[in-house]
Amino acid sequence: MTTKLIGVKEFRQNIAELYKKAKKNNVQYVVLNRNKPIFKVSPLSEKDIIIEKLASDIQEAREEIKKGRVYDFEDICNELGL
Repeated sequence: MTTKLIGVKEFRQNIAELYKKAKKNNVQYVVLNRNKPIFKVSPLSEKDIIIEKLASDIQEAREEIKKGRVYDFEDICNELGL
């Protein structure tokens, strides 16, 4: 992955184009404000997206458990007609 430095003004003005370049060319940007780094922007890989989805699913499942929406093995078998 290539890292490029970019000013905050340029980043703000060209965010859509930079996004496309970052994704296509696997480039990350370090955004500078008055020559000091303030944040880093990098494209997510497919692996990152899958991990984010898994984390979201786990959080949703934990919330369902807190609300008492749980099923035991027999409930699942009955639902599936087994």
